[in-house]
Amino acid sequence: MERNEQQIKEHEARVDKEKKRLDKVFHSIPDDKKRVAQGLIVQAARMRVLLDDAWLDIQENGDYELFTQSENAPPYERERPIAKLFNSRDGAYMKIIQQLTRLLPEDVAQEVKEKGRSLL
Repeated sequence: MERNEQQIKEHEARVDKEKKRLDKVFHSIPDDKKRVAQGLIVQAARMRVLLDDAWLDIQENGDYELFTQSENAPPYERERPIAKLFNSRDGAYMKIIQQLTRLLPEDVAQEVKEKGRSLL
């Protein structure tokens, strides 16, 4: 789906807001690891916004759809492509968050792990 200029600006604003939130969560990363962390934070912010959009679509339209190969073939249920994409992106997002958590000092990393998804 193509996005118009306004939609792109709104998307970027949401990414920026998420990046700022993640910057606060991971502010304790030592300075010598900040360069690596910044790239990961930007990617995590982008992923989170894409995940949120995909989740809305899944909530509205479901995980599965009726699909048919041709007029003569009976339809069958299949997982919607957006659901597959969501699962793939969610795994990538979790890996990025784990990488960022490993860059934190031990005590802060433990706090982030204990608070879990509510913080992230």
